[in-house]
Amino acid sequence: MADLKLYGVAASRAFRCLWAAKELGLDYEHVPIGFDGSNRTPEYLQVNPMGKVPAIRDGDLTLWESLAINLYLAKKHGKGLYPSTLEDEARTWQWSFFGATELDKPIGDWGRHTLVLPPEKRDPTIAAQALQDLAPKLATMEQALAGRPYLLGPAFTIADLNLASVMYRMLWGDLSRTPAVKGWLDRCYERPAAKEVRKMREK
Repeated sequence: MADLKLYGVAASRAFRCLWAAKELGLDYEHVPIGFDGSNRTPEYLQVNPMGKVPAIRDGDLTLWESLAINLYLAKKHGKGLYPSTLEDEARTWQWSFFGATELDKPIGDWGRHTLVLPPEKRDPTIAAQALQDLAPKLATMEQALAGRPYLLGPAFTIADLNLASVMYRMLWGDLSRTPAVKGWLDRCYERPAAKEVRKMREK
């Protein structure tokens, strides 16, 4: 049995952790805890007392918060996903936290009110405001990605995976005003591990 247990369904933020595990070629046990009450059982609350997913158990370590999990797994297992310099490590944290603090909410609002909610429950005003809030943040990314294929340079890293996973809904968005961002996002999701986890999420 694998030492690593990964809790959470692909249609949650566990998506990014499953993607990271597959990029790293890890042997892990997937425990598909969802939002059907399985996240509120006494057994799972011992793993994450917040009752949220994802979470992992790796030997004696229990860890939750998806970006923390990904940074940990990438740093532990390497294989080129975790940066080799202090400076690029700091940039990896920067882009990961940028995704969580600057992109997650507007992309979530836009996605809910254009893709997720039933049409009668969608509010176009919220969707439009979300795109307005998102525009300067995408412009910041466009500038950073100009002339380079990935956030830190020529190679895909956990910085790209973390940020691209936050931007999952934008695969259905209009990124024509930020072509470097669109090209980067497409490259990230063309990776075999990303395709595999998308199949888990979109089945």
